[in-house]
Amino acid sequence: MSQDAYTRAGVSQSDADSAVAALVSHLSRIETGKPSRNVPLPGHYASVLRIDDRTGIAFGTDGVGTKMVVAEKLGRYDTIGIDCIAMNVNDLVCVGAEPVALLDFILCRTADPEVCGQIGEGLRRGAELAGIEIPGGEIAQVGDVVEGIELAGSAIGLVALDVIVDGSTVRAGDAIIGLPSTGLHSNGYTLARKVLDGLPLDRDPDGRLGRPLGDVLLEPTEIYVETILELLAVPDIAVNGLAHITGDGLNNLLRLGDTSEIGYAIEAPLPVPPIFDLIADRGEVDDEEMHEVFNMGCGFCVIVPEPDAEAAIGLLSGSYPGAARIGTVTDRAGVVERSS
Repeated sequence: MSQDAYTRAGVSQSDADSAVAALVSHLSRIETGKPSRNVPLPGHYASVLRIDDRTGIAFGTDGVGTKMVVAEKLGRYDTIGIDCIAMNVNDLVCVGAEPVALLDFILCRTADPEVCGQIGEGLRRGAELAGIEIPGGEIAQVGDVVEGIELAGSAIGLVALDVIVDGSTVRAGDAIIGLPSTGLHSNGYTLARKVLDGLPLDRDPDGRLGRPLGDVLLEPTEIYVETILELLAVPDIAVNGLAHITGDGLNNLLRLGDTSEIGYAIEAPLPVPPIFDLIADRGEVDDEEMHEVFNMGCGFCVIVPEPDAEAAIGLLSGSYPGAARIGTVTDRAGVVERSS
């Protein structure tokens, strides 16, 4: 597969960026007749509204995308709810918020009790891992719109306004700590499915995965919330930035801080799980695009001052033994550099 394989697979990031800009051009002009409660966090992972002088509510919304197609092919829906929870709460915690609740939204051709029951099982497990409630949701049967099924959610969290993590304190010389992913998480599946089409899902295609391909593709997205909240509660460790590594890979770091002053050097990347090598080899996807589409084994990043790096890694390693320093914040503005 030639360069820009993701576009050829059916997803254009440039079109998506243009669509967002077109949407925001109208939403940014909303006039309520009241002072805005919005706390400006340009480019960040969650939106925050001011409730009073001390408290904010963080909002996020996301879905599982075409990972659902893999679940449909395998007839296994009992983990996909974990992905829905993870994609939302991992974003909320990036602003320092404690997630408290999520509403789920199931879009389907027809409502199947067995399928919805399995989805509910995953949502329950994900909610328990994230420490949140699911007080309600919606099932929409829209056969004229969709052929299969989609799962999304909208989550809220609470954050003290004076401890919002917005990346504004990130400085050149800070340490970048990476936490391992569990695999693809919930991004890049349009490309992955295109490349892997025709391979058996019930076994390991070439022996490199160590388990059936379907199991690897349905491995749930890691929920980092509990450990990150534990880190944020340590008064002697300054957390300057938090990044959920999703689509765009480690370029998500550019959503933090003033990129006119800082950049990021990835000097010691985390190990790359074999599923990514399988995709790259089978699809002839070059290394640059692989890193633009996938997390490549790093699902979350924590940025701390250099003197705090050892203590932060020590705490994070309790939950993630593979946690490690992967790089350094630089003064090379607006770029993410990777060591080969």
